[in-house]
This record gives sequence, structure tokens and C-alpha cells, in this order.
Amino acid sequence: MAQEHTAQSAKPDRGQLIGKGGMWLAKWSLIVVSIAAGAWVLGWIIEELWVIILPVLLAIVVATVLWPPTRAMTKRGVPPAAAAALSLILAFGVGAGIIAGIVPSVVSQAPDLANQATQGIQQVQDWVKGPPINLRDEQLDEVVHVVVNKVQESGSMIASGVFTGVTTVGSLLITLALVLVLTFFFIKDGPRFVPWVHVVCGSRGGRHVEAVLVRMWDTLGGFIRTQAIVSFIDAFFIGVGLLILGVPLAPVLAILTFIGGFIPIVGAFVAGALAVLVALVANGFTTALIVLALIIAVQQIEGNVLQPVLQSKTMKLHAVVVLLAVTAGGSVFGIVGAFLAVPVAAVAAVLIRYVGEQIDERVGDSEPKMSDMDELEVAVSDAYSKDSSSEDSSSDGSDTTSSDDK
Repeated sequence: MAQEHTAQSAKPDRGQLIGKGGMWLAKWSLIVVSIAAGAWVLGWIIEELWVIILPVLLAIVVATVLWPPTRAMTKRGVPPAAAAALSLILAFGVGAGIIAGIVPSVVSQAPDLANQATQGIQQVQDWVKGPPINLRDEQLDEVVHVVVNKVQESGSMIASGVFTGVTTVGSLLITLALVLVLTFFFIKDGPRFVPWVHVVCGSRGGRHVEAVLVRMWDTLGGFIRTQAIVSFIDAFFIGVGLLILGVPLAPVLAILTFIGGFIPIVGAFVAGALAVLVALVANGFTTALIVLALIIAVQQIEGNVLQPVLQSKTMKLHAVVVLLAVTAGGSVFGIVGAFLAVPVAAVAAVLIRYVGEQIDERVGDSEPKMSDMDELEVAVSDAYSKDSSSEDSSSDGSDTTSSDDK
């Protein structure tokens, strides 16, 4: 009886277990609330300082593109300042040449495209007035009015999204000039930045900060280069197809496809829809269907072959994460946010992975874990070896016994 009483008293009370569970839930609820509050404060700070953060982010992205030629020139004895200036001048010349090539084509073909668009709209109006739709003139005018209002609202939203944070600085030119200046200093003095951060943070913390920054830079540069390759392939094949089909503004649409490739999922859809619309207005329904089939085929090859192969070694992000990042960035900061969403998500993933690696090292779990099937195979092999050893020992014992008996 005494032993049973001692065993019952050793068992925890039900109320104690509920209290411990409640304390655990309250503690982690407080932690989650604190993290959410910190994220909200960080978001508020970013929103208030967006006019400064935006040029810095854009300059970092441009610096990842211009750093390879700058590094190549510095290795050949060119001073860092001269190498950075030459890289910027070369990039500016390429951009200006592309714009100079686009504008005359747009200006020369815009009147014909506008006339064809008018004829196409008239054909659509005649079609919807006949069977089986049979719309009246007032109904058609109301529909056109609604569509025009939606387009105007979308245009104002796009414009506000593009120039978010720019008007408060003064003008777009000032922001672009700030981006160029920051890019110059980033690619000129970039190699000095990481050692300086290491010294400021100390030998212990600086080691971690340096490792994270190097990984972030490699990931960001790999993403930009990979996305540029994928976007160029899309733009090349779509542009060639548009030229073969005789679609107006084919070079312009190809360049827009290249630019849209840097906004995953959303950019490709918008650029493809614009190409189909131009083909429909200028060349008719059959050509538009062919263009649609061409764009779908190219994007399917890109999404299922090129991006998984090229980006698996750089970003290591799931498609759902990319889609959510683009949606969140576009809804908060407009088109610029959608453009920067995936690089920011990739950089954040680098930080999370590094923290996970450090935690694994602290708990002694840095070796790669086995899958469930591997663990099952090891367990079965261990059990089989134990059974074999026991059978051998029993057989040895029986032989010994028989020999002794003898």
C-alpha cells in the first residue's frame, strides 16, 4: 500500500499539467506578438524612409550587374574609380541606345497602329450589336465608359506605383542621379565594406555578419544574372516569332518582354498579353492566336526547364514563396516592389538558412539528416545483424555443449 501511495504521489497533478501547458502557450503567444509588433515597426520605418531605401536597393541591384566588369578591369591594373566610372558609362550608353532604338519605332508605327485599333474596335462593336449578343447603343456606350474608367484608374495606379517615393524627393531625375552615385561608390569601394563591417561588429559578431553578407551578395548577383539569361531567351524567341508574323512594334515588345522577365509571373503575363493585343489589333484574330500559342510555349519551356535548372543553385525558393513575395511587394510598393520582391525574399532566405546552420552547429546536429526510408533501412539492417549474431552465438553455444557432452 505504501508503494502504491508513493507511485500515485509521484504522478503529476492534472491541474499542474494544464498550468504548464497554459504557461507554454502564453509564453509563445507573447513571443509571436512581439515578433509581429517588431515586424510592423520595421515596416513603418521602411515606409517612412522609402525615399532613401529605394535608391539604395536599386543601386545594389545595379551594382551586382556592373561589379563583374569593374572587377575585371581592376584586376588588369585599372584604378577602382576609373573602372567604376567606365562601367557606369558603358551601362548608361547601352540603356540610352536601347531607348533611342525604341522611340523612333514607336513614333513611326503609332499612327498606323492607332488606325488599326480604331478599325478593330469598330469591328468588335458591330459584332456585339448583332446576334447572339444584340447589345443596344446605350448599353454599348455604358460598357465602353466602364472600360475606359477602369483603364484610367489602372493607369493612375501604375503611375503611382512606379513613382512611389520619387515625388517626395523632388523628381525622378534626382532619384536616378542618386542611384547612379550610390552605384558608383558601391562598385568602387565595395571590397572595403565587408572588412569595415567586420571591424565595427567585432571579431565574434563580425565573422557571422561577413559570412551572411558574402552569401547575400552571391545570391543576389546569381539571381540577377540568371534572370537576365532567362529573360533574354524569352525576349529573343518571342521577338523572332513576332518579326516572322509581321506584328508591328516587334522590337519594342521584345524589349518589354525582357524587362518584364525581372518581375516573375506578373511581368511575363503582362508582356505576353500586350503582345497578343497588338497582334490582334494589327494582324487579326488568327495571328493573335499564333502569338498566344508562341508565348505560352516559350513560357512553359522557361518555367519548367530553364528556371528550375538555372535558379535552383541561386535562389532555392519555392514557386509559392515567389508568388507571395511578388504579390506582397506589388500591393505595398507598386511595380518597384514587385521588381524587388524576389531578390529581397532570396536574401531573407539566405539569412534564415545561415541562422539554421548556426543552430544546428550549437545543438550538434550539423550533419545531414537521413530520410525516413534511410532510417528504416538502417533499422532493418541493424535488426538483421542482431538476429544473425544471436543465431551465430546460439549455434556456437550448442556446438560447445555438444563437444563438452562428447
